Amino acid sequence: MTLKERLHSDLTDGMRARDELRTATLRMALTALTNEEVAGKVARELSDDEVVAVLQREAKKRRESAQAYDDAKRPELAERERAELGVLETYLPAAMADEDLTAIVTTAVAQARAEGAEGPRAMGAVMKLVTPQVAGQAEGGRVAAEVRQQLGLS
Repeated sequence: MTLKERLHSDLTDGMRARDELRTATLRMALTALTNEEVAGKVARELSDDEVVAVLQREAKKRRESAQAYDDAKRPELAERERAELGVLETYLPAAMADEDLTAIVTTAVAQARAEGAEGPRAMGAVMKLVTPQVAGQAEGGRVAAEVRQQLGLS
């Protein structure tokens, strides 16, 4: 069963159970997937990796929205966004542990320095090395913060 088929199945189950939060969140996710499939000149079927990428974008939107609602003193809306995020996270791969991310970045920093990249210029070189290794397991902002910290740029 593909991830998209699982989303459809869980949507049906959520509707039967009258779980409004799960139903609304899965409908939103499936709409985002459909929009991604028909974007561009030719409609296509998304692979599981592409589905995960779309779900990660949707999860990031929920995190940012919750933060914005918190800043605007709207806790009830922030709580709804966090609840939707919780539903989406059940379909995403587990986040990479901090220790694993630190080890990968340390190796990449050493490699970039061996190739002659120093200072702020090294940021791009390190990110280029790290990004494929952590794809789908660590958010870009978290990775960039770790790279900056290890390069002494923060």
